[in-house]
Amino acid sequence: MYVGGATHLLLQAVYYGIRPPYQLGLIVQEMDYIGIRSLTVVNVIAIFAGMVLALQTAYALSRFGAKGFIGVVVAISMVREIGPVFTAIMVGGRVGSGITAEIGSMKVTEQIDAIRVMGANPVKKLVVPKLVATVLVLPLLTIVADILGILGGLIISVLELQVNSYYYFTTILENISLQDMASGVGKAFFFGFIIAVIGCYQGMVTKGGTEGVGRSTTTTVVLVSIMVLVSDFFLTKLFMLL
Repeated sequence: MYVGGATHLLLQAVYYGIRPPYQLGLIVQEMDYIGIRSLTVVNVIAIFAGMVLALQTAYALSRFGAKGFIGVVVAISMVREIGPVFTAIMVGGRVGSGITAEIGSMKVTEQIDAIRVMGANPVKKLVVPKLVATVLVLPLLTIVADILGILGGLIISVLELQVNSYYYFTTILENISLQDMASGVGKAFFFGFIIAVIGCYQGMVTKGGTEGVGRSTTTTVVLVSIMVLVSDFFLTKLFMLL
């Protein structure tokens, strides 16, 4: 029942999203909330993820005398896996719960019914801008996380492991491919759909007053985390076949 309801909401959002008038002002407003205000948390996590990855990678590679390839391992790991997944989980927890709280509060205070009474469509007015903004912003945040994670790996490589920075970047440029980058950005695109649809659907089905809003936001965080990790497995298999 849950999957059917969420899929129905997604199809409604796509239908109303391609029909004019377009809510460009609301989309920009949502992109600011989802993207700009998520940058700080994404930046901090990405840098430290890259630094930890460099430390652990160096420990393993040094056993085989291949410490010089630390840049390649950090870059491919960040671009293909850690960047998109960490970004989706962090942004999903923050943005997904925020979307649910906003729409859920409107639902329990009957503001959504008021929107219908005024002749507007709540899916077009509330869901479409959040869905479009999340799908557009998440790949951009993932690219920022990838870059900062690689720079975090550079810091550890230079200061702790005495790897030359020129060699670090040269090995990355020689070995990373467009397919690696497309895989990570493609995952982020799908993760954006997951975060927005779960957040909006949980808000739309909220009931039970303020306690119900709290339960819905908690459910959103849990579901987003699970669905990002589960879908990551299947998306990884899919992109490996392409």
